[in-house]
Amino acid sequence: MRLLPTKSMKPGMVLARSIYNDSGRVLLSEGISVTSRMITRLQQLNVTYVYIEDARTSGMEVPTIISDKTRKEAVKTITDTFKSVEHEKELSKWFVMDKSSKSIKSLIQNLLTDMKSNEEVSALLTDVYVHDNYVFTHSLNVTLYSLSIGLKLGLSQKELETLGLGGILHDIGKMLIPNEILFKPGKLTSDEFAEMKRHATYGYDILRNMQTIPLMVAHCAFQHHERLNGSGYPRGIKSDDIHLFGKILAVADVFDAVTSHRIYRSAMLPHEGLEILYAGSGSLYEPEIIEAFRKSVAIYPYGLMVTLNDGRKGLVVGQNKDLTERPVIRVVEEEGEDLETPYDINLKDHLSLAIVDCDSLKKIAAVS
Repeated sequence: MRLLPTKSMKPGMVLARSIYNDSGRVLLSEGISVTSRMITRLQQLNVTYVYIEDARTSGMEVPTIISDKTRKEAVKTITDTFKSVEHEKELSKWFVMDKSSKSIKSLIQNLLTDMKSNEEVSALLTDVYVHDNYVFTHSLNVTLYSLSIGLKLGLSQKELETLGLGGILHDIGKMLIPNEILFKPGKLTSDEFAEMKRHATYGYDILRNMQTIPLMVAHCAFQHHERLNGSGYPRGIKSDDIHLFGKILAVADVFDAVTSHRIYRSAMLPHEGLEILYAGSGSLYEPEIIEAFRKSVAIYPYGLMVTLNDGRKGLVVGQNKDLTERPVIRVVEEEGEDLETPYDINLKDHLSLAIVDCDSLKKIAAVS
């Protein structure tokens, strides 16, 4: 199978993996031959990348870091909790959160169980889901990325559980932001942006008086937009004043934001998102956390077509733990000619080789 931007799809291509909605219902099944109308609809649903059949990668499996069952449970728990907070009156929000805390804690346990039993690096881009509300899916993704970082940093079980709760609930304050601001397709006005930034404080206020979750979870909501140099919000605190969990969530939050499709911007690929983090290393984000994240996430996802520095082209068919920038490549083209018999190269064993280009929306935009 090959990972392809939906903007590059052509009628007749065959889906290699099904596309689901948030509740796990299949919208388009694998094996279906897509039509022009289907391609247009996928783009309207903000599906940025899909897997298509490619005989050159036959037998390749794309692993996931959590089971389908756990994902469905996670999305349902997050959706139910956030919607309850959104619709309840002010005095009832704390009751709703207390009532939901048990199911959220159970969810974190299940996520950790799945992740600890799976040696694969995080490859969330390979999970093609159509979501009704970006906030819900974003909260799950940020949790998975944060837990991946926490595991790499060697945090204790108790610390991981608290960090996981902070990841799930870091954006709970957005449920108090008016929908016309939260889902505005265009640029926010200065007043609208000021209101959007208040979600960190709103989240802190909802969570800080709860007896059923640690106070640190409230600080996760409060601090995930703070930056090392004091340029963040809502308080503009610096470096040592930001808790480790706030620093972890900052990295996970930004990465998922730029690698997910938004109303106003198409998704970047993971290596492009990592470049943004590296640009802010030491000034905005903690270098140690970025390094832990780099070792945890599939920078070049399975099935992505890449170009090597010697001109050969190939598809990513495997990952190397802690060396995610050097995946296993199945070479399918040499000197501009397709190979009858593709072969695999593990870049960790060939240090003179490097990836210099790949299928991406940036490239498509440049030539369109």
